[in-house]
Amino acid sequence: MPGFHRIASLLKRWILGTHQGSVAQGLLQSYLEEFTFRFNRRTSRSRWLDFLRLLEPAVITSPTTEFDISGDYDWGLETDTD
Repeated sequence: MPGFHRIASLLKRWILGTHQGSVAQGLLQSYLEEFTFRFNRRTSRSRWLDFLRLLEPAVITSPTTEFDISGDYDWGLETDTD
């Protein structure tokens, strides 16, 4: 399982370095998705092409509201105790 330990170690170092060790419970999924995105592109030899792939949908699509992004996603931040 050295591969798993390597990825876990990289994730730990990324959180400590980028987020200064402060990870909000409700945003953990977003942090993990960002780490996955960066990890999967770590050896890309065509950085410019990756940038264009990210930029193209932003130029083509119409504006997105905050509700469109987070409206149906369960962030787990609500602590409604009845």
